[in-house]
Amino acid sequence: MTTWPDNLTPMIVLVRFRVSADDLDFAEQARTAIAVLAERVGFVSADLGRNIDEPELWTVTTRWQNVGSYRRALQGNESKMVVVPLLSRAIDEPTAYEDPDLLGENVGRGHDDGR
Repeated sequence: MTTWPDNLTPMIVLVRFRVSADDLDFAEQARTAIAVLAERVGFVSADLGRNIDEPELWTVTTRWQNVGSYRRALQGNESKMVVVPLLSRAIDEPTAYEDPDLLGENVGRGHDDGR
């Protein structure tokens, strides 16, 4: 487990994209969105990555102080104009992750937890 300053264990948002080889604007669109997010309260860090084996797969991974910080970062005109269009291109899958020791029992949506 990574050790963060002041014992901070941020929420991780891992968003994957399938990008065609002829889409030369994706990396710049992603970097611009990351720059917008980096200005938001609660932002910790971000990485843009491209898969080594399948180069059409990309990821934008951001870390936030908490889930509220991430959700608030998506509000506002600049985020709606820059970040949301990027996220609309994402693979449809869960994106929010947290340290399992902090998360507690993880029961998926729509599942009976037996209680």
